[in-house]
Amino acid sequence: MKPVGECSARNGMCTSMDGSPAVMNDGGPGEGSGAACCHRAGDEFYMREALKCAKRAFAKGEAPVGAVIVKGGAIIARAHNEREAKQDATLHAEMTAIRKACKKLGLWRLTGCVMYVTLEPCAMCAGAAVLARLDRVVYGASDPKAGACGTVLDVIGAPGLNHRPEVSQGVMRGDCASLLTSFFTKLRKKPPSPMIDPLGNGGQQSE
Repeated sequence: MKPVGECSARNGMCTSMDGSPAVMNDGGPGEGSGAACCHRAGDEFYMREALKCAKRAFAKGEAPVGAVIVKGGAIIARAHNEREAKQDATLHAEMTAIRKACKKLGLWRLTGCVMYVTLEPCAMCAGAAVLARLDRVVYGASDPKAGACGTVLDVIGAPGLNHRPEVSQGVMRGDCASLLTSFFTKLRKKPPSPMIDPLGNGGQQSE
């Protein structure tokens, strides 16, 4: 194990849930979690997989947010936004990924699982991560309008919860934000439609 210095964790430093300095695994994708750390070996690998899902959403005219859930080094669920296609407000990438993972494992408790998502989860999705007992949530771009992992709200970090997943942010932030910006820029050039940029500030964030 090697100490990890400054990074883009919630408070700018890698820390474990108890506030102690964190350490990073030396291993690659699929290695056990070992100790708590904001960014770990393998995070970019899995975030790239989430970005692939987000790009599929982009191609379908959905806000480009993708998510994957990993257990024991294997991806057990992949999903992207489907809210527009199915006209269902709950079909964010995280919600669909959690449903798929529960079905795959035959369990509602996703203990030992990590969710990678390209955009900071909203209140609904952050709450679902808590209820599903995910070990960790890793996201790329922060959401200044709806982010519920410490930006606007801190659903996961709320005191009194009986389970709080670890949260890591900023993994491939630039790539994740760029995809969202490109999508909403393209959207603005089209004739008016029911789907608009919910931010009105460059389209970087929010599902």
